[in-house]
Amino acid sequence: MPISSYTGRFAPSPSGPLHFGSLIAAMGSYLQARAQGGRWLVRIEDLDPPREVPGAADLILRTLDSYGLHWDGEVVYQSRRHPRYQQLLDELGIRGMTYHCDCSRARIQEAGGIYPGHCRSRDLSGAGHAIRLRMDQPVYEFDDRLLGRISVPIALAEEDFILKRRDGLFAYNLAVVIDDADSGITEVVRGADLIEPTVRQIALYRLLGYPEPGWLHLPLALQSDGRKLSKQNHAPPLSQQHIGQTLWQALAFLGQCPPAELAGASADIQLTWALQHWSMRSIPHRSSETTHASHS
Repeated sequence: MPISSYTGRFAPSPSGPLHFGSLIAAMGSYLQARAQGGRWLVRIEDLDPPREVPGAADLILRTLDSYGLHWDGEVVYQSRRHPRYQQLLDELGIRGMTYHCDCSRARIQEAGGIYPGHCRSRDLSGAGHAIRLRMDQPVYEFDDRLLGRISVPIALAEEDFILKRRDGLFAYNLAVVIDDADSGITEVVRGADLIEPTVRQIALYRLLGYPEPGWLHLPLALQSDGRKLSKQNHAPPLSQQHIGQTLWQALAFLGQCPPAELAGASADIQLTWALQHWSMRSIPHRSSETTHASHS
């Protein structure tokens, strides 16, 4: 397989163990990278300590390993990159692209849920305030490699979103753009729940002068009530006893039509088959209820 300049990544948060929905995102990004002879990186998005579960980061890495999803290079931890985030936040501030905001969530909800720019001209300073981006060059749409042209609501695209929270924690949109750019990510493959923030991230790429990656948003695995499988919705952790069956179900969910006899095979055999047969065009466009059964 020829070596390419493609670099992909999987970036879980350590708020709990991986579940079937996580596996879809991990496998999709892994197979998309490996099928092109590219690199596949792993980043632990430990930006929000109150939401982290002790030991979850190590468990996530062990689970990826046991499922045959082996990454390249060293794992990046966002908690170790705060000086880098602050450096670029300061640069945006010097350029007049940010401002301080003391608006509460309740106030924003009263305004309809989208921040109305109340603090734009108030010239606040000091600790205890959020730092927002002046969204003077909004992005309203982008091209997704699977889903085509995606448009987002105008109000969302034009919102002055937060780059650093009032509690001092860096915001996801700032960190993910800096991390992906510094790692040379050429295509972001992730779940469709992150479609809307993409326009904010593209706007940041352009402000910071970074090359923009491609985008591919995968369908979400839904519970029977229509909610996505997630740690917040108490999705069961991935089985360590039925790895082959779970991988087979993930390949089927991604539209790859694995043969039935592959369900009993090892992770390495399944992933070898998947790489030989990987078809991005076969991935379903819509999220759907998963028939994945949890195993104890």
